[in-house]
Amino acid sequence: MTRQLAFDLPVVAAFRREDFFISPVNAMALASIDAWRDWPGGKIVLVGPEGTGKTHLAHLWAEATGAVIVSACALDTGDLPALTAGGMVVVEDAERLAGDAAGEEALFHLHNMVLPAGRLLITAERPVRDWGLRLPDLKSRVEAAGVVRLEAPDDALLAAVLVKLFADRQVAVAPALISWLVQRMERSIAAARVLVAYLDARALAEGKPINRAMAAAVLGEAPPHLGPLDAGRNE
Repeated sequence: MTRQLAFDLPVVAAFRREDFFISPVNAMALASIDAWRDWPGGKIVLVGPEGTGKTHLAHLWAEATGAVIVSACALDTGDLPALTAGGMVVVEDAERLAGDAAGEEALFHLHNMVLPAGRLLITAERPVRDWGLRLPDLKSRVEAAGVVRLEAPDDALLAAVLVKLFADRQVAVAPALISWLVQRMERSIAAARVLVAYLDARALAEGKPINRAMAAAVLGEAPPHLGPLDAGRNE
């Protein structure tokens, strides 16, 4: 069989409110983001595994408040006065700067420049106590923030995310296939991204629509770092 060239078309990630699918595992987090005026001490830490919606929520809050979004790893080289000028800041993946003296000091100064007058949203995969922060003053300040948790997706959320990921790639799949995938794939949004990318690439390469046979083949071809995509199968 002649295989077609699979062009790597750009994938547009949509961070609109209508693209955030609400379920019991994330409804409280969304409500907390909407109630930003009432955050204790003007700050919260949004905690959850990769792909659970932290970045999406951060973008929703930034759109609502005009906040600046910055990666924690870029803080030590950033212009802190410029970042904090508007009084609304998102620091993403904050646990990554733990143990980096310059990074921790930068977050400490940013925290003090934003608060108490502004608002600070920090995202991380793990609770603050597990980051390994070495700067005591920073550790105490971040631990004083309110904590909002995002849990692993339930069936309804995982199905909605699959539909969105396929739509982002302008790929239409049958609703029955979505349900079939949910019952057999790893139960994480990160795995959903990998699975959709693999299916899209396979469909482009073979010049065929995505169907159950193709999905079954791809489920056994997950990258080693994620393990088999059917590891979370729920029979």
